[in-house]
Amino acid sequence: MATSRLTAAPAQPASLRRRGAVLERAILEAALDQLSTVGWNGLTMEGVAAGAQTGKAAVYRRWPSKEDLVVDALRSGLPELENAPDLGSVREELLVLCRRVREAMFSRPGYALRSVLYECDFGTAERFHIVILERVVEPGARLVEEIIRRGIARGEVRPDAANGCVFDAMPAMMLYRSKVCACEWNERELETMVDQLMVPLLRPSGA
Repeated sequence: MATSRLTAAPAQPASLRRRGAVLERAILEAALDQLSTVGWNGLTMEGVAAGAQTGKAAVYRRWPSKEDLVVDALRSGLPELENAPDLGSVREELLVLCRRVREAMFSRPGYALRSVLYECDFGTAERFHIVILERVVEPGARLVEEIIRRGIARGEVRPDAANGCVFDAMPAMMLYRSKVCACEWNERELETMVDQLMVPLLRPSGA
């Protein structure tokens, strides 16, 4: 008589038992992973739940939409730009700041942000406008202002350069290249921007 065999169903991965801030952090990290690998268009709430090893319901309870989730993931993940370097030279300080911004844009959250900038249509991208302002544009402009005001105190920068248009110029250029041109800044291009745009713009009259 043939012996009957029962074939066991494949084991399903169990959700990890996490709650509160620990679970939320895992979900946000999984969202950043998806953004930096499959991009905005490829990100799904199901994929994020799988990456965080939790149920889809746990994601939707906290973030009712993909847009809400990505806003929080970017806000929590983007690195903070710290104090501007004090090197005794406006040119060198601006170059170091540019490199820091570039490094931030090449970090995992930076790749995630670029996927949003590149792939979202205008209406969707507007939802992320405040995050980009808070975490990229405004910190960059604030540090440029710090560098310029130190340069004024040293006599290296003309006094009337301390204005919002000048503070915004370099961060706006870097964001424009990422958003509109979909390309990055290499070292030579950073030096060209500083030497041919920022330094002449800041130089005192007659210098």
